[in-house]
Amino acid sequence: MTRPNVLWICSDQQRFDTLGCSGNPFVRTPNIDRLAQGGVLFERAYCQNPLCTPSRSSFLTGRYPRTTRCRQNGQSIPADEVLVTKLLHDAGYFCGLSGKLHLSACHPSICKGVERRIDDGYDEFHWSHHPADDWPANEYSRWLEQQGAAYESVPFEGSPYVRTSVPPELHQTTWCAERAIHFVEERAGSEDPWLFSVNIFDPHHAFDPPREYLERYLDLIDEIPLPNYVEGELENKTIWQRRYYERMRQGSGGLRFCEMTERDHRLTRAAYYAMCDLIDEQVGRMLDALERTGQIENTIVIFMSDHGEMLGDHGIYLKGPYFYEPAVHIPLIISSPGRIAPERRSGALVELVDLAPTLLDACGLERHPGMQGRSLWPMLTGQAPLDHHRDDVYCEFYGSHAFGDSKPHLTMVRTERYKIVVDHGQDVGELYDLRNDPSETNNLWTVPQAAAVRCEMMECVADRIAWTTDPLPEREGPW
Repeated sequence: MTRPNVLWICSDQQRFDTLGCSGNPFVRTPNIDRLAQGGVLFERAYCQNPLCTPSRSSFLTGRYPRTTRCRQNGQSIPADEVLVTKLLHDAGYFCGLSGKLHLSACHPSICKGVERRIDDGYDEFHWSHHPADDWPANEYSRWLEQQGAAYESVPFEGSPYVRTSVPPELHQTTWCAERAIHFVEERAGSEDPWLFSVNIFDPHHAFDPPREYLERYLDLIDEIPLPNYVEGELENKTIWQRRYYERMRQGSGGLRFCEMTERDHRLTRAAYYAMCDLIDEQVGRMLDALERTGQIENTIVIFMSDHGEMLGDHGIYLKGPYFYEPAVHIPLIISSPGRIAPERRSGALVELVDLAPTLLDACGLERHPGMQGRSLWPMLTGQAPLDHHRDDVYCEFYGSHAFGDSKPHLTMVRTERYKIVVDHGQDVGELYDLRNDPSETNNLWTVPQAAAVRCEMMECVADRIAWTTDPLPEREGPW
């Protein structure tokens, strides 16, 4: 069998529960649902950091954030880290990208107009970190100029929290898909395999879908659920959550949780869902291009996100030093009609760090030294059961973004039943019994009856920290 192509679709900041195939009754995601029906839907997939740069550095290398030394937004991945796209490129793959990469500091004031790149293996590089036109290298902005348009985002019905942006045909999500479709069409008939990364910025805030996509939800607005928040629940959570809640009281990120009405919360969630709907339509167009060009049977399609979004749950919007399910539990679907049996779901605990070795395995390439993930390929191809992959999943936040003068250092481990968050250097952590408290409202950290579980989970954290130590350099001799 010929080596497979890879269409790797990664949205930004998309929760696990934003797909119809995951049980969401409001979103319109028939195309991603179709993708799930054609392959394996991983129902419990987790990122290794709830922020962009450390998460992306991790899943592109198959190494944990603390191992890659790229633990923070605003930090650049070291040049000696090896991306799976580079490994595939060196093995004969032609690789392309549209959208963001975000493996380096890329604030306009720092990066001088373009993100610094290491030898990442991408032969085509259509870069647009985000839609706003605030640096010259944003190819999406130049494309808008060619259409005689400019990116704009305006308040929706006077809302201070929700905006609407350009029409769908001019949206960055659509542009990312257009670049992918053009790439797929150009590669049709080529003897060389290819990989294309579609790195869409949405549904990352601001909450600004095209107007018509948001208006679909107005008749249903009163049915959209309110955030999962119990008054007073933050009193026994970490200091960072309380500080972030206070920052939101002051309008951090343009959101003031305590001042938002029920309609504000519902409208914000509707805008987020609308952004996911547009992503779904563009996924459908990319799948159609694969079918139209006769490449669908020989292409592995991955749909995922780099991390989640709180959407007001637990009194918090956006992302930060916390590990609630909405922040770290992400969608993951892998499909390939010619290689992966359809209509299957996996309840196994899996990590995004597992993706890089999975791709090498699928492409018949040797595991690269230093990789720490575990290949999912045996599960995908029926050589291993779908119901178990790991005993637990690991996530970290080691000063991962600016938080005033403080640097939160937290480690999370989640098993089948329990989740623990160790707040290093503080006297408060979190412990949840996910079987009896799936909403993660009741922190058992100081509950005497949970002391034995807390001790056992602390051992799990110690083990995972030990096993995320960099395996490089390899041993060369007996002494």
